[in-house]
Amino acid sequence: MALRMWASSTANALRLSSSSSSSRFAPAFSLSRTFSTVLEGFKYATSHEWVKHDGSIATIGITDHAQDHLGEVVFVELPDGGKAVEQASSFGAVESVKATSDINSPISGEVVEVNTKLTESPGLINSSPYEDGWMIKVKPSNPSELESLMGPKEYTKFCEDEDASH
Repeated sequence: MALRMWASSTANALRLSSSSSSSRFAPAFSLSRTFSTVLEGFKYATSHEWVKHDGSIATIGITDHAQDHLGEVVFVELPDGGKAVEQASSFGAVESVKATSDINSPISGEVVEVNTKLTESPGLINSSPYEDGWMIKVKPSNPSELESLMGPKEYTKFCEDEDASH
């Protein structure tokens, strides 16, 4: 029994799964240092939110690194559709078994969609931070703000440096 629990928790930590579902985000590569995944094609904020810009819409969520440090997410507070968000300003909060943290928007714009699945299943942020655990979709008001965000390699180094200083 203990070995089965250890194997299950180890598989979870390593993000191993027996499902064969295909990912909506097929990264060119994935950096998995310290068991946190950072995806190519995404931009990252120093406050540990990610943004995936696709056409006229940007999807926003918190990073795998952030959810790992938060622990099990038990509640999510998100804005209503139509609300304006500003770069580096809070648009919601996540509550975990460890802490409650503000979620900051990596870009400015208008919220066009909210992931309502998170109301009933906030743990999607832990199990699928880049796919099912996305938080809001925004129509960017200043797409050039994306240039101020980090790419995957820069974000990985940022996390390594941040973890080393703690």
